[in-house]
Amino acid sequence: MKRKIFLGVCLSAFFPFHLLLGQNCSDSLASPETRALYRNLYKLIGKAILFGHQDDPCYGVAWKYQSGRSDVKEVVGEYPAIYGFDLGRIELGWTHNLDSVPFDKTRQFIQEAYERGAVVTLSWHLNNPLTGGTAWDHTPGAVASILPGGNMNALYTIWLDRVADYLNSLRGKNGEFIPIILRLFHELNGGWFWWGKDQCTPEEMIQCWRYTVHYLRSVKHIHHVLYAFNTDKFFSESEYIQRYPGDQVIDILGCDVYQGNTYKDNLSFAQFLNKDLSMLDNIAQAHHKIPALTEFGYNEIPDSTWWTKVFFPVIASHQIVYVLAWRNAGKKPDGSVEFYTPYTGAVSASDFKKMSATGKVLFENGINSKKIYQ
Repeated sequence: MKRKIFLGVCLSAFFPFHLLLGQNCSDSLASPETRALYRNLYKLIGKAILFGHQDDPCYGVAWKYQSGRSDVKEVVGEYPAIYGFDLGRIELGWTHNLDSVPFDKTRQFIQEAYERGAVVTLSWHLNNPLTGGTAWDHTPGAVASILPGGNMNALYTIWLDRVADYLNSLRGKNGEFIPIILRLFHELNGGWFWWGKDQCTPEEMIQCWRYTVHYLRSVKHIHHVLYAFNTDKFFSESEYIQRYPGDQVIDILGCDVYQGNTYKDNLSFAQFLNKDLSMLDNIAQAHHKIPALTEFGYNEIPDSTWWTKVFFPVIASHQIVYVLAWRNAGKKPDGSVEFYTPYTGAVSASDFKKMSATGKVLFENGINSKKIYQ
């Protein structure tokens, strides 16, 4: 008996049992590919970090819709491992999203990414259902209005029907549904979206999350989605979980942190990112969920060694499974420039390539070797 107790103590000391507890995604009816995606992403915790980029194949600095192009690929020789796209305006029945990317093209890019073994995450900058304004119209009351019994609930269900129809159109070559990470109500602890902290109570936001997932799963029978909950930058673990809708509807825990504005210099940004990711590590482990840096960026990346001297040392010391850089919109009509990954010739391009060679941050070849959907 003493020998068995001793062996049990040894196993508990050296075996990460939390990995076993988190092997299953929140949807008990999830498709085989979706279950495999979750399981394999969970296994990457603490081992590797998948690099992602928003709208990567759509456009870049000084180009748009050129087949095979990617700013990431042209610098490191590989496509990203994670692709981000947005569904904003699909609720209105538009043919293109809020960034003018046609939904048909997005579907094509998603199918191509899936065939390459990459992962797709979708955000949704949906319009304010109460006022008809954009996602940034933060008139209070919109969240309450779309809950059951609210005067905009019927409209919201129509919007969810359109999202469900699009999700159901995402199929692989054999007709299987392509697994998607759906990042709803992102940055919900900020004040700039109609679903933000100043526009609804924590209870209303929790109900909104649960209602949305229930409708997609139980009414529309969508079972190829992993759900990502993510805040903007946060300052305590209690703040992070204040609007958390529960383990039964969430698979991935993330946060969005950018360098600039409050954290302009490298040191303050690195310190804050390290603090947030430390708290995220703790929360994700406690809830047996996958941690991720669901958005990040430093516009134009003016520091030639930022990737290896500032960003990589922080992320490499944490448990996050993927990072998603925001989009390379390039030159805008107002003359400003926006890009969050380097392009060929950018000042940080060689340093970005150096980071890709560490073996810790994986791009297309790295994720393809993981057979993430098997």
